[in-house]
Amino acid sequence: MDSGCYKNYSGDACSRGKSEQTFEIDEVGNLSWELDDVYYSMPSISKDACKEECLRDCICEVALYQNEECKKLKLPLTYGRREPNQATTFVKIGAGAGAGAGAGAGAGASGPVFIVGISSLALGSILVLVSCGFFVLVFRHHRVGKKWILNLESSDNRFDEDVALRSFTYEELKIASHGFTEEIGRGSCGTVFKGVINGSRNVAIKRLEKVVTEGQKEFKNEMRVIGKTHHKNLVQLLGYCHEGGNMLLIYEHMSNGSLADFLFKARSKTDWEGRIEIALDIARGILYLHQECQTQIIHCDIKPENILIDDKGCAKIADFGLAKLLMSEQTKTYTGIRGTRGYVAPEWWHQNSLITAKVDVYSYGIMLLEIVCCRRSIDMNAPENEVVLAYWVYDCFMARELEELVKDEQVQGKMLERMVKVGLWCIQDDPTLRPSMNKVVQMLEGTIDIPLPPCRPTTSFTASSFTSSSLPASK
Repeated sequence: MDSGCYKNYSGDACSRGKSEQTFEIDEVGNLSWELDDVYYSMPSISKDACKEECLRDCICEVALYQNEECKKLKLPLTYGRREPNQATTFVKIGAGAGAGAGAGAGAGASGPVFIVGISSLALGSILVLVSCGFFVLVFRHHRVGKKWILNLESSDNRFDEDVALRSFTYEELKIASHGFTEEIGRGSCGTVFKGVINGSRNVAIKRLEKVVTEGQKEFKNEMRVIGKTHHKNLVQLLGYCHEGGNMLLIYEHMSNGSLADFLFKARSKTDWEGRIEIALDIARGILYLHQECQTQIIHCDIKPENILIDDKGCAKIADFGLAKLLMSEQTKTYTGIRGTRGYVAPEWWHQNSLITAKVDVYSYGIMLLEIVCCRRSIDMNAPENEVVLAYWVYDCFMARELEELVKDEQVQGKMLERMVKVGLWCIQDDPTLRPSMNKVVQMLEGTIDIPLPPCRPTTSFTASSFTSSSLPASK
């Protein structure tokens, strides 16, 4: 590969499934690549499964495998170089009669073509021409933006270049989940089942319920938006199925349950340092949805049940991007009340109020106070002055008795105060007073000062409006 290489098969042959075109994977060691070229990552996968994933993905040209993680790269590949102790590199190559077509081989050619004895002058000329051609292709690529439209009704495991999500058939998911028998969660979006794909990879299969869309195009548009999101604090969407009335989403499997389990069901509290990291993880994930991904996503249902924990203790946001697929009033705009009681921002209850990303900031603020205190925002069994968490936290803050919130737990006083102040700012009734998630992250990280919260929060409900049955159910 030091002397350069070319693609010896055509993309059409792969995408159209031509029978004369076959492919092989060549394993190369000690190669490093520019990670900006990675378009899809798959954690917790075997080396053989990584090779197979690239082999059947028409977009994948190179796959990198290291530490049980598979990263797929597509054209144009940049900055490949030899370095010791790098990830295993799988390179897709064409084989058989169809391979030569993309490489400029003659009609009767069969077998490899060897070029011997190229003069320095000729080699230099070729390099100049190749460089010019490369820049022209890159320019055209960005101008034209070639797209492959995925046929959702097809049983082929083809990919949408724009989305990089796999389309599953309903039968495939039925087999993968053993007939949807192992239920691992249930919530407002639907029921979640455990499944296995690629022979060994555990996944979570969510069967959407109460879904109202304008059909296949609307569903695919929402999948396109979700498919473009990639962040370490978001649960990764791997694929989907849309056949008739069946709409299912396939996510990476999160083995450690939800934040609700950690905060409210664990026999012992999650340690303080761990809770700080979880709070920051969630804030960074919401910031990405609001400001850093290509299309802004308002989650509309931030709560502990929608925060999942991976096997390394990292918090990831689930069910993002589904607001427009759920409830008939929301197929195009956020007009109907969306969310879970206790985490819903006050503006949801005012007719004709503008719903913005600040509704997620409010929900995050309520959840941040729950993370600090390891209890629900409403606890009818608590002493009267502690029933509504937001009121109690504010009163303790003004009385300079924040230690009451964590009882005998050893915590960092300054960090405790910082988290409480951020939480109180986030749950202000006036959305314009709430900080953006960018400011929330900066305040939690300590890079900017936090002024005193302006007033006591009122919360969306009074304590008397809550019963144990109205609290959100675990997924």
